[in-house]
Amino acid sequence: MTNIHDVAKLAQVSSMTVSRVINGNGYVKEQTKKRVLQAMKELNYVPNSLARSLVRQKTQTLALIVPDIRNPFFTTIARGTEDMARKQNYRVILGNTDENVNKELEYIEMCLSIRVDGVIVVPAGNESKRNLKMLSEFKIPYVLVDREVAGIHSDVVRGDSVLGTKQLMDHLFNLGHQNIAIITGSLTTSTSRDRLLGYTQALKESGIEFRAEYVKEASYTKPLNNQVVHELVSCTPRPTAIFTANNFVAAQTVKLLRQQNFSVPEDVSIVSFDDFDQISLAEPFLTVATQPAYNFGSLATQMLFEVIDGIPISGPRKIIFQPEIIIRRSSGAARPISTP
Repeated sequence: MTNIHDVAKLAQVSSMTVSRVINGNGYVKEQTKKRVLQAMKELNYVPNSLARSLVRQKTQTLALIVPDIRNPFFTTIARGTEDMARKQNYRVILGNTDENVNKELEYIEMCLSIRVDGVIVVPAGNESKRNLKMLSEFKIPYVLVDREVAGIHSDVVRGDSVLGTKQLMDHLFNLGHQNIAIITGSLTTSTSRDRLLGYTQALKESGIEFRAEYVKEASYTKPLNNQVVHELVSCTPRPTAIFTANNFVAAQTVKLLRQQNFSVPEDVSIVSFDDFDQISLAEPFLTVATQPAYNFGSLATQMLFEVIDGIPISGPRKIIFQPEIIIRRSSGAARPISTP
């Protein structure tokens, strides 16, 4: 196999010079650099990244672990992560947990086995604590994105779910809605708990009674059970609006309402956290609280690099973005509920 010495011989330079060109460190004249690169091309020489990582004690690799890459929110986080990583000549490997802490553990163990330099992770739930502690034990730096985990003190980049929920609820109140239901994600995640908290606080501040039958728990990643929507529309009084915890739940809710002959927003208004990929939509429909997902990924990656590079940091950092409310057709004025 072609090796670094073959390249050096063809380029008429030392092996050390070839190494400097490959690793991008040390001064090499531009003309010499071009000669080395041309020799590498002619010999089809590919640098041994494993050997380089052993010497430099870095693999130039990050891991991004998310719950569901199908969700445009996490897809956009991934793009922000990759773009920032590439600026530093890093690669990013992706893990998809499906909100399963055991699957998350498998990816954490993989990160340890291939010696990634750092991890950006959206925790699957409360039980992610043991997985994250494993990273700490092996001194692998990590940054949490979108969610927090009790007992874990690390850098975090997330949105203000309580504020965004209250803003969406205020929008519904202004439209005359008082009977408002909520479909949360799993309450093992901090985002779901925060959105439920924002919902209950908004009701209390508006003097509206909290109704336990209006609260339903679902999954951020699995199809919504038809029974959930059926039970809500069977309540007395029937909710005239539903807050859905994310875009995936919102799409499922609209679909199931239509299957049960309820129109949106004529019969039931829908609001949601997180938007869809607008490129794939001919006509945006949902009223949403959007979050700068790309910035979540890029900023978390930048913070991770600062730890990897040994920049002094005084304690865990927490960056919280305020959501932006975008009003669209899925939310309309409350109408009297017709009775049979």
